[in-house]
Amino acid sequence: MADTERPQLYLVTPPEFDLSDFPAKLSAVLEAEEIACIRLALATRDEDRITRAADAVREVAHAHDVALVIDTHVVLAQRLGLDGVHLTDGARTVRHARKELGPDAIVGAFCGASRHDGLSAGEGGADYVSFGPCAGDALGDGTLAEQELFGWWSEMIEVPVVAEGGLTPEIIAQLAPITDFFGIGEEIWSAEDPVAALKALTAAM
Repeated sequence: MADTERPQLYLVTPPEFDLSDFPAKLSAVLEAEEIACIRLALATRDEDRITRAADAVREVAHAHDVALVIDTHVVLAQRLGLDGVHLTDGARTVRHARKELGPDAIVGAFCGASRHDGLSAGEGGADYVSFGPCAGDALGDGTLAEQELFGWWSEMIEVPVVAEGGLTPEIIAQLAPITDFFGIGEEIWSAEDPVAALKALTAAM
């Protein structure tokens, strides 16, 4: 990716949110900044709650002409008419999701800090690969996605890459020349004013 191109923003919903006020917050963020894609990333497994949340978020997303993907649930992505799925198990189910959802759907894969998983996901038909966390409390085995991984990927691999998890203005400034997307979620939703929090992060690009 050329240094002159600013990375795009990929918004991740909070793991839980209140349907009475979240759609308005989301709408304000979409009006403030250009967002490429939204990911519905709920902690619940309750299908009814997921469905209601997806309907509310999709209405806002599509009103702003922004694609909406859902974590993990290939079947729900189809049933709810979403734009695709974000897989959290690396490359394992990429081929299956692609086959189920067809060539036009978005299929993304979170690959932690594994170069190998990222390559396999790309070969399996993923539209993007996401690496993280970039800082903070690393998930699972404590591995962080280092700057070197993004540098190598942007130089060698055509598949777009997303940096997510623990993003700060400093990390965004470092990674902006070598990533295609920033996956931003808790960084803004935990703030009093999500729009101001997002602007502080995008200013670092």
